[in-house]
Order: sequence, then C-alpha cells, then structure tokens
Amino acid sequence: MSSTGPKQAIYENLAEVAQALGHAHRLELLEHLAQGVRTVEELSVRAHLTFANTSRHLQILRRARLVETERRGKNVLYRLAGESEVVALLKALGRVGERNVAEIGRVVTDYFQARDALEPVSRDDLVARLRDDLVTVLDVRPEDEFALGHLPGALNIPLAELERRLGELPKGREVVAYCRGPYCVLSFEAVAELRVRGYRVRRLEDGFPEWKAAGLPVESVA
Repeated sequence: MSSTGPKQAIYENLAEVAQALGHAHRLELLEHLAQGVRTVEELSVRAHLTFANTSRHLQILRRARLVETERRGKNVLYRLAGESEVVALLKALGRVGERNVAEIGRVVTDYFQARDALEPVSRDDLVARLRDDLVTVLDVRPEDEFALGHLPGALNIPLAELERRLGELPKGREVVAYCRGPYCVLSFEAVAELRVRGYRVRRLEDGFPEWKAAGLPVESVA
C-alpha cells in the first residue's frame, strides 16, 4: 500500500500545476489561448518563440491539464482546459503578485498607472452602459483575435491602426477600451493616445477572457 495519503497526493498534483505555471513564456501562452483556440504555429508567432520552444512549453501545460488539444484536418489546435478556472487562476496569481512582489508593484505604478491612473470601468458597469447604449466599446486586439470572440457590439481597431482610423470613433461619446487581459499594454496605450486627442475614454477593468469567464455575452465573426 502506498504511504502517500490523500492530502499528499492532491498536493503533489497541485505542485505539478504550479510548476507548469512557473515560466513567463507559459503564462504568456495561456494569455494567448484565453483569446481562443490556436495552432502551435500561431502561438509561436504571437509569443515570438521558435516552433520547437513553443511546442515544448505547450506539452508541459498539457501534462498539467491546463491546455488540451483538438485535431482539425492536418492541424492540431490548442485550447484552455477549463477556460473559466484557468482564467481565474491567472487573475488570482496576478493579484497575489501585485500585493506581495515589490517589482510587480513598481511596474504597475511606473508603466500602467502612468498611462492611465483613472479607475477602470467594471464589468457590471459596462453591462449597464451597453444596455442603455451610452458607450462605444473599443477592442484594440489584432483582427484575428477579435474574430475568435469579442464583447457585443465592439468596434475593432487594432492599436497599430488607431491613428489612421480615428474617424470611426464618435468624438462626443464615451469610449471603453479593452484588450487581452489586465496586463495587456494595448488598451493602456490606446487610452493614453485617445485622451491626448480629446476623447473621453476609460479602460475595462480587465479583458476579453475575464468577461467571457464571467459568463457574460460574447460575439464572434463567423
């Protein structure tokens, strides 16, 4: 009979999950997968990693049951395994880091808060504003991520195209911008640029994955 008790068995398996999270590249891959299903090739481009390195990290995440695969024709697609739970886990990790790790706090203050010190819009608040048609929701992620899923009625203008497409944003209407998650720089940069140009703009409190994980309605491009 094994000398490992039930608690120890659980902790050993939890430790494997924790170890799988213990690399910056794997955290970034999870963030990309939180936007929707991806191939290894697509993920390697997004994360600026080699194909081999991306595949190795994905296998570690798969062994820890954080991601799963699906074959479509010749392609193997990766997705989060238990999407809501993994998104919540990443969010909790961020909260602990912001509270307990001084360097994370400095980055949040020096980079993120320097670009947007205003209180972000909560999900509940945005739901109410959308219901009353009071805001324009701006998705600044790349077009292919927007196609996989986005907030209802959102206007997709990737950050790199924002200056050229300003005419699509009504000047007298409040804008709420969002991107991939709480540490995605795209929405912070978009907010800073739009405020300089006189727009009334705020950020959503996190991003698309958290909105979806909360069970709120989403749309996709067929």
